[in-house]
Amino acid sequence: MGVDVLAAVEGSTAAIGYGLAAIGPGIGVGLVFSAYIQSTARQPESSRLTLPYVWIGFAVIEALALLGIAFGFIWQGSNL
Repeated sequence: MGVDVLAAVEGSTAAIGYGLAAIGPGIGVGLVFSAYIQSTARQPESSRLTLPYVWIGFAVIEALALLGIAFGFIWQGSNL
């Protein structure tokens, strides 16, 4: 019984791993934009000053997520 279950899970663990790893960037983007909304609500005149930092943070978070999926595909291909 245990051997059959282990053989069935062996297929696509990289896809499951990246699916779980995508939670981190999702939380990070939410934190970046929530901090921007809070800072703008507290001090509306600084919204134009802090907006570029929001987009830089968003871009860095998404770049790290894309690196994660790229490394997932690279490591998945090396196991063949």
